[in-house]
Amino acid sequence: MNTALEPTWNLEPGAELIISGSAWEIRSCLPHLGQVALVDEDGEVWKTSLSELMHRPDCRPSTRTRRDLPAADRGRQPKSLDDLEEHEREIVMLRVEHLLEAETGYRSGDPLDALPHEPRPQYDPDTTTLTQRREAKAKELRKASAEAPAQAKANGLHKASLRTLVRWDTARAKYGPIGVADDRWLREATGHSISPELREALFAVYAEASGRRSRLTMRDVERLIHQYIREVFESEDPDEDAEPADTSRVEIPCYDTLRAIWKEWFGSNGGRQRYVRSAAKAKQYATGRHIVVHRPGQVVALDSTLLPVKVLDNVFGDPVSVYLTLAVDVYTRSIVAFRLSLVSDKSIDVAMVLRDMMMPLPMRPDWGKNVEWAYPGVPGTVVAEFAGYEVAGLPFFAPETVTTDHGSVYRNHHLVEVQRVIKANIKPSRVLRPTDKHSVERTFGAIRSLLFALLLGYQGTDVADRGVDPEADACLTVTEMEHIIATWVVETWQNRRFGSYAPSWDPRGDHSPNSLFATAMSQGGFALRIPPAELYYQLLPQHKLVIHGKRGVKVKNLWYDGPALDPYRGRLSHRGGKYKNRYVIHRDPRDPCFVFFRDPYTHDWHTLRWTGLPEEGEVPAFSDARVRDAMRELRKTGLAPKSDTELLPVLLELIGGNIPVEKWPSQLSKRQRTEHAREVAQAAAAAADRPKSAVKKKPTAQPASVSELQPSSPDGKVVPLRPKDRAEQVHDAVTSERRRRREAAVTDELPTPPDLSERLRSSSLLALLGDDFADDDPIVTADEAEEEASQ
Repeated sequence: MNTALEPTWNLEPGAELIISGSAWEIRSCLPHLGQVALVDEDGEVWKTSLSELMHRPDCRPSTRTRRDLPAADRGRQPKSLDDLEEHEREIVMLRVEHLLEAETGYRSGDPLDALPHEPRPQYDPDTTTLTQRREAKAKELRKASAEAPAQAKANGLHKASLRTLVRWDTARAKYGPIGVADDRWLREATGHSISPELREALFAVYAEASGRRSRLTMRDVERLIHQYIREVFESEDPDEDAEPADTSRVEIPCYDTLRAIWKEWFGSNGGRQRYVRSAAKAKQYATGRHIVVHRPGQVVALDSTLLPVKVLDNVFGDPVSVYLTLAVDVYTRSIVAFRLSLVSDKSIDVAMVLRDMMMPLPMRPDWGKNVEWAYPGVPGTVVAEFAGYEVAGLPFFAPETVTTDHGSVYRNHHLVEVQRVIKANIKPSRVLRPTDKHSVERTFGAIRSLLFALLLGYQGTDVADRGVDPEADACLTVTEMEHIIATWVVETWQNRRFGSYAPSWDPRGDHSPNSLFATAMSQGGFALRIPPAELYYQLLPQHKLVIHGKRGVKVKNLWYDGPALDPYRGRLSHRGGKYKNRYVIHRDPRDPCFVFFRDPYTHDWHTLRWTGLPEEGEVPAFSDARVRDAMRELRKTGLAPKSDTELLPVLLELIGGNIPVEKWPSQLSKRQRTEHAREVAQAAAAAADRPKSAVKKKPTAQPASVSELQPSSPDGKVVPLRPKDRAEQVHDAVTSERRRRREAAVTDELPTPPDLSERLRSSSLLALLGDDFADDDPIVTADEAEEEASQ
């Protein structure tokens, strides 16, 4: 029964009423006159009538002095069975069963749910009265208490008399089963009595233990509390001649009490010190507000992980581990972009992933009509006209906020410039806040269980769960794995039904990532913004340099040149600021063969080639690390190359080219093959991202795709490149470069020397005129022949 609906008030002197939020105590009440006198906490007396009190809507009896409330409810919220422990609830239900049997004759209180022996004669409601049944129940409980005193005492039935049964039954009828509970079980939680000195010591030790020191146990904390109280409050005694102050004047509880106080005030001591400090620092900047994501692109979660499937590299066919970078839209749970790389992701890879999510996904040859763009509101033909190709059914948009982890790849100057270009905020997730990036982590787990676990080469979630030889089971190349993931995303993931991620406005609806994106388009529209091709150049790292009059620009120890620099050789750029009078050069770290220059007047982008590249033939891909190794080798040998053409042979030798066959132990080691495969994959990715018009009508140093580096079988499949083939490619490149140098050394074309027979006949004295000489040929005399021979 709800005690707030009691129709009567207790108006005896000493009772308390709450009027307009203030407590008033009743001093006197004259019911025959209808008058009452009240006094507030300040001693002010107020005399009024009972009629006025009854009709005041802001007047109610105080729960602190209501006599009709149990002791456990006075001044607190009403008690309930949920406040009791499990064994206490069992005792309450046992008491209720005894009361029901004394009232109705049945332990359940219902004749339709009677036990076989019910009702017993002494509890038969047809032959006994209620008082007789209660007396019989009190006698039964006294007998049970004599036979099993410990059990009866544990259940609180050892002193149950007739008066106790009446009191329990009245409370049960008024408050329900909780009315028979012992109020001592729910006594007021007053806490611990803490002195000001102990409180100061607790906070001082907490600041020391959680902020500066290494992790401490509770025993160590207890000793520090004793030390603080002993030293701080003893030093307050100004009399040096007096005996040391007795610390007994500051009452220090025992260890268990201190532990309970510490846990109640500061929480458990299970956190690691590193995360406790970071959480405390994050709490200083916390705003107390949370973001409600309600549209696509508002928040995109970005993260990288090691692919749990072994794959084959595209060069040698060796099993390797690759990294998967994933971008997930938090609102629709759409996988808007992903990338596979043989090396851990760099800032350029993150920039390209952000560019991918802003561009529509092109259709692939083996994809059907079911994965084409079909979102209502924007026809697929319109999107294809803007993009220039057939578009697949995958959301694309310009992200507003990108949430990442705290890796160094996301915190550098390049990413700061990238977020300025794409007008997005790249923010790391909060410390110890897994909800900031949980969507992409759950997506990784879903892809693992739905796709990766079914592929050959799967390594499992732990070393103990790994198969016999996942590397031997690997059968998919990096390109094939990328195609499988892309197909699975557009065909399966985007149409997969949501479970617990349904939108808040339709939690029981049937939704998928595609349906949520289509609904968002119908609600707020869709901005068809496809970035231009020059966005690739703008997202590349920048270098502020001066253009040399003859050699071009020098970037990372390599010289680059091209016709686009001719108008600006030896001239200043007239830029101000920190890098005044310098030009901006953009460079893709994945392919050092080219850099890119934007004309200050026409704003056209031009490609500058590395001056060490041969005009004909191809040079195997290399990276910045390989360039650093080449410079290190040159420093060891004492060489100081004056041009990049002298640097090329050393570079080619380092990447496995100029090595005699008889010195090959097993051609190339696995580590060397992996390094070459990584460099080729990075260069191929850079060539795929580069706009097609970047290099026109000139042979490229790196093919547009990795498959061009490999021979093909008659059925069209790519055959893995052998180490010998890799060396032959470099040997052909070196031979072509040497031929070009020899031809460049001689500017005029040399005449063809005459045959030996013609030389002898022209100088012989016995030669006669015959058919071998034409009529118009000049006749050479002996003297002339001798003079010519001497010359």
